[in-house]
Amino acid sequence: MIYLRKAQDRGHATHGWLDSWHTFSFADYYDPNFMGFSALRVINEDVIDAGQGFGTHPHKDMEILTYVLSGTVEHKDSMGNKEQIQAGEFQIMSAGTGVKHSEYNGNADRPLHLYQIWIIPDTKGLEPRYEQRMFDAPQGRQLVLSPDARDGSLKVFQDMELSRWAFKQGEDGEYAIAADRRIWIQVVKGSLTVNGQAVKTSDALAIWDETALSLHADADSEILLFDLPPV
Repeated sequence: MIYLRKAQDRGHATHGWLDSWHTFSFADYYDPNFMGFSALRVINEDVIDAGQGFGTHPHKDMEILTYVLSGTVEHKDSMGNKEQIQAGEFQIMSAGTGVKHSEYNGNADRPLHLYQIWIIPDTKGLEPRYEQRMFDAPQGRQLVLSPDARDGSLKVFQDMELSRWAFKQGEDGEYAIAADRRIWIQVVKGSLTVNGQAVKTSDALAIWDETALSLHADADSEILLFDLPPV
């Protein structure tokens, strides 16, 4: 089964300094049919005005992943981290027993574009921790998150993997799905067909009860592919 979550059908909020698209229910956007998918709880695509951002606020028992598409994030948290996250970088934070942080657009002359992703951990009460990494320029499929941090990936406390997959126009790809796994594909840019289903920038696919995926890029494209447990 493949379900298309069209970009324009997501929840949408504008706050002057923030333009945010919510894949799943978040803040004032509520849809009982979109409360999450497997361990995914939030996928927000945010554009933040120059010099603006999210003031200090708390989190608990959540794996929080940021992927910066363009611009620079200024991050500060109660663990003592004060970092910049550049375009192309991934940052993950385990909120665990509790953490406070702020995230701002570190540039005064251009907007910040990012994905904010929340993953429900498999264990509550984890010690808070922080990691960020600049991976090589997107080429083919790269492992970004894994439970064992293998192959240079960032660790995530959940039975899941996240791959960033880049395609040149006309390229094909295949992905085998293990039994009972769930797949979420978030299209970062471009246009593709996945098992015959056309998708474009900011669209997403929820996939279950499939054994394999056949992907074809109709333009230069990039996706995030989440391989997730059944519940």
